Amino acid sequence: MKLTEEEVRRVAELGNLALSDEEIAKMTHDLDGILSHIDKLNELDTSNVEPMAQVLFEAGETATLREDRESPCLSNVEALANAPTAGSGYFKVPRVIER
Repeated sequence: MKLTEEEVRRVAELGNLALSDEEIAKMTHDLDGILSHIDKLNELDTSNVEPMAQVLFEAGETATLREDRESPCLSNVEALANAPTAGSGYFKVPRVIER
């Protein structure tokens, strides 16, 4: 799949990223390589592969997974305590979408 600089510029714009012409050229090359690799992966026959929700493994005492336990939720005040800007019980963020 060949990615164009226009497409990269549009994605950068949607992501609110200010990229230089050199960065656009590098991103075009890098993203095109990633999409080409994905196209190669899509050529693999996976018809006999069972779908998985998660990987299960035997780890014994070295398991990094912990038991799920119910814990109390944060209150609205606690959740907003470290917010840079809050008001009316919500996080306030700068407007990023112009209409």
